[in-house]
Amino acid sequence: MSNPEKLARIFKVLSVETRVRMIDLIKRRSLCVNALARALEISPAAVSQHLRVLRNADIVTAEKRGYFVHYKVNEAMLAKWKEAAESLLKTNRAKIGHPCVANKKVQKRRRPSERGNP
Repeated sequence: MSNPEKLARIFKVLSVETRVRMIDLIKRRSLCVNALARALEISPAAVSQHLRVLRNADIVTAEKRGYFVHYKVNEAMLAKWKEAAESLLKTNRAKIGHPCVANKKVQKRRRPSERGNP
């Protein structure tokens, strides 16, 4: 997957407010579906659907604890996402000429009356 494709995938996953809120909650500590549902005030089924997207993106991992599955943030993947987003959003203010006029002399246009006839 190319870098633009990776970035698009990251931002697509993060484009839903509920998923961003979920990541913020499970960044602090691992939580089960029911705890996430209560905290986010949505149904456990909705939480499960969002978790599926987050798991497929490798940003969340699951850990079985007795009868419950607890979810936590994949710290390594979160760091990669941060690096990718910062790379895209950082400003590069190097002095680079405009690509349309690079390596060309800009000539002043003359009026038809100023042009000499051969």
